[in-house]
Amino acid sequence: MPKANVTFEKIGITVTVPAGTRLIEISEKVGAGITYGCREGECGTCMMRIISGMENMSERSVLEDKVLQENMAGRNHRLACQAQVLGGDITVKA
Repeated sequence: MPKANVTFEKIGITVTVPAGTRLIEISEKVGAGITYGCREGECGTCMMRIISGMENMSERSVLEDKVLQENMAGRNHRLACQAQVLGGDITVKA
């Protein structure tokens, strides 16, 4: 199974996880402190910025894209509750 290396810039931790893991699950395991109030992509509180490795992330769902647009997020922003890692190296900033 493919793996991904995810670095949380703010706390300086890198973890290796299976492809398909959502960023919010990884954050909870390492204590990265992503704020969230849902897991369905509706509220937008778990928005984070992908510093590098966007090409190693899942495509935005229609719901995620809608929430990000409503919050005027940049193209490097994702919702941790929706974004899945696909492999490779990814650096995020919560």
